[in-house]
Amino acid sequence: MTQKELHNQRLLREAEAAVAMAQTRRHFLKECAMGFGGLALGSLLQSCGLGANSSPASSIEFDPAHPLIPKLPMFPGKAKSVIYLHMAGAPSQLELFDYKPDLMKLDGQDCPQSLLQGKRFAFIRGVPKMLGPQAQFAQHGQSGTWVSENLPHFSKIVDEVSLLKACTTDQFNHAPAQLLMQTGNARLGRPSMGSWVTYGLGTENQNLPGFVVLTSGGKFPDAGKSVWGSGFLPSVYQGVQCRSEGDPVLFIKDPAGMDRDLRKASIDAINKVNEEEYKEYNDPEILSRIAQYEMAYKMQIAAPEVMNINSEPQYIHDMYGTQPGKSSLANNILLARKLVEKGVRFVQIFDWGWDSHGTSADGAIDIGFINKCRQTDRAMTALILDLKQRGLLEETLVVWGGEFGRTPMMENREGKQNPFKGRDHHAEAFTIWMAGGGIKKGYTYGETDEIGYSAISGKVTPHDIQATLLNQLGFDHEKFTYQYQGRPFRLTDVAGKVIEDIIA
Repeated sequence: MTQKELHNQRLLREAEAAVAMAQTRRHFLKECAMGFGGLALGSLLQSCGLGANSSPASSIEFDPAHPLIPKLPMFPGKAKSVIYLHMAGAPSQLELFDYKPDLMKLDGQDCPQSLLQGKRFAFIRGVPKMLGPQAQFAQHGQSGTWVSENLPHFSKIVDEVSLLKACTTDQFNHAPAQLLMQTGNARLGRPSMGSWVTYGLGTENQNLPGFVVLTSGGKFPDAGKSVWGSGFLPSVYQGVQCRSEGDPVLFIKDPAGMDRDLRKASIDAINKVNEEEYKEYNDPEILSRIAQYEMAYKMQIAAPEVMNINSEPQYIHDMYGTQPGKSSLANNILLARKLVEKGVRFVQIFDWGWDSHGTSADGAIDIGFINKCRQTDRAMTALILDLKQRGLLEETLVVWGGEFGRTPMMENREGKQNPFKGRDHHAEAFTIWMAGGGIKKGYTYGETDEIGYSAISGKVTPHDIQATLLNQLGFDHEKFTYQYQGRPFRLTDVAGKVIEDIIA
């Protein structure tokens, strides 16, 4: 017998011993001392909403043994998948979509007290100067949509999108605003949008996760990985972070001496232990663990193939501005198209670096901000065109935006003018766009006042955006709930309405 065969046999014996040990331990907990260990653990699981009586309260069909199988929505949805492009840090609407010529007339003047009294800002103190638009605007497409010179590629596809120009939020710091936008609550602990969608619809490709996360810009969003977490939903629905450079997932390759047959045998042995644990405690997290082991095994074959952009034709690379082998937003956006094409349900992209305070050149609205626009403009435009030419746009909902907007006045940190031109966080007005998935084309919804300070019509909140996204996928956001800690929870909390005006 070879050394490798002896090694494999030893591993299998250890796995079998683990099963026997688990059975012995359970026998002690159940039969000895009145099963005090099992009672204590069962009580703990129930207090966390994970016990035998914990069950979904939504009207969708839920199969805990196969949590990621495709499921039917509540009603026929126009979209089957979502690509959400979150520009972490909050891009300035005043240099992109919200054209305000009257603001230029106020450039350099002291900010009126009416804009400061009773307001809270992240950094502005005292009386700042007004800051006119730092870009030229023009109307584009048959819709005549105003777009700045910072987005020359996007200006060519404005007739494919709906702009929401009166978005508002009640959070003006990054982490809570990102949590509110992505989980429906400004505090930690709620499931993300991608988790809700994957819980409700499963995924069409059982060899890939239903919810994939891609990051760029060199840092995570301020709220960290919680913005793609599963919260109180089973952890099988949390986002799986993949990389656009190197192996798509860490440790996806088998270690030396481990072949596919041995890997499968090991996972089967581990899951046998997990199955015994589930029979004992009826904890849905154990089922999640089983599904995740099986998914990891399948991903070893499927993920490297779908996450490889080298095989894409040159015209696609030219279209997106991608550079194979490097980590970039453009690469991630192309990967998003490949993933939904392969049946992934929800792809979330977070691009860090849009926080334009004016404290440095990178954070200047007329320097670093322009560079960020160049990094995203071509790729996000290519995504819409590419999905359209493949017949995928009508069934893929694409969303682009940040967590809040930027002020029409210049930031003066601690009452002193910043060294570069920049804008502070602003919760009262920002712009998000949507495309595909049954959304109207070439449409603008909502309006801000003459300087872009406040929404005056068509005001929408993060909960409205979430309700609309779920509606396009076939869910009534008020009925799509999950029972946790004694009451039903939903993505939109106790608010939200579908933005009917932007639905085709």
